[in-house]
Parts: sequence; C-alpha cells; structure tokens
Amino acid sequence: MSHYFSKNQSETQSKPKRVSFFIGNDRFEFTTDSGVFSKQGLDFGSRLLLESIETRPSDKVLDLGCGYGPIGIALQKKYQSMVWMSDVNQRALELTTMNAVHLKAAVQVIESDGFNSIDGLFDVIVSNPPIRAGKQVMYQLFRDAQKHLLEGGRFVIVIRKDQGAESAYKELLTYFQNVSIIAKKSGYFIIECQ
Repeated sequence: MSHYFSKNQSETQSKPKRVSFFIGNDRFEFTTDSGVFSKQGLDFGSRLLLESIETRPSDKVLDLGCGYGPIGIALQKKYQSMVWMSDVNQRALELTTMNAVHLKAAVQVIESDGFNSIDGLFDVIVSNPPIRAGKQVMYQLFRDAQKHLLEGGRFVIVIRKDQGAESAYKELLTYFQNVSIIAKKSGYFIIECQ
C-alpha cells in the first residue's frame, strides 16, 4: 500500500483537482491529486507555518517534503527567495513542477528521499514533516537538516501536539543550539531551530 510519503503512486488512481486559497492578501491556485498530502487544499498546519515565517530575497530556502508545492511556491512568490523543493513522491514532484509553471514561481524541484539527493547548504529549511512515516524517519530528517544549514540558518517545522510536538521539541534540542516555539494555534506548533 502506498502512502503520500511513498515514491510510487501507481496504485493510487489519479484524480487531479484545482484548489485555491489565500495567504494574507495573496491568492494561490494549485492542482492537487490523489496520493499526495492534503489533496483537498492547504492544510491548517502548512497555513500556520506560512503565516509564521518570512524569508528574504537572498535566502536559499529548501521546502523538504514539498507535496504539491504550496509552502515553497508561496515563499518564493511572496519573498522572491531562491527556493528548492524536494519530495520522494513522484506524483507530488510532477504536481509541484506543474504548479510552479502555472504560478510563474522560480523554484528548483528535486527528487530526494529525505536529504539523500540534496546538495548544498540553506539559510532556511521548512517542512511539514511526514508524521505517519514514524519517529525514526522524522528524527533522521531533523539530524540531517542540522547538517544542511548555513551558519545562522533556520529549520522551521509544523507539528501537532497530539502527533508528538513535545517529544519532537525535545529531540530537536539535541541537534540545535536554539529551539523555540514561534507560534501555537489549535494544537499545532511551529518550531524554529537555529
């Protein structure tokens, strides 16, 4: 059985649909599909993450586990940052590429299982991590994120309290000097690490 964090979605019938949403005053329209995370539209956690952070035009940003692309594309369009977007899910990557073209977002799309195919260092790494993949997978992403940040860089994630936000916070303290909760709403935590 495939999950949204699986590489191949051939077992999941494709049913593309258009969704739209606002981040602040900016309206975005995306194509989503079966077999990707939050196919019905922008999930609450990703929205809260986007409302809680800013990037600069000079920032190199990685959207880790980008799904169909809402976080990375929104950051690129809003702040003109240099954005790389990665996922293991091939259908998600096709959608991200399609959505980037549609929205005229200048992003680089990379197929990568976690950080396996990620080169270079980043000012900001953002992620709505694959909770259902399990703590072992998620904590490996935390360890690897720390190794892919430039000095003074930030790793920013969203995670629900009932899906392990507090244990994730404690785990992040073992890899990063500064870990703080920069936003909390409806059980979702935005955790920023430096």
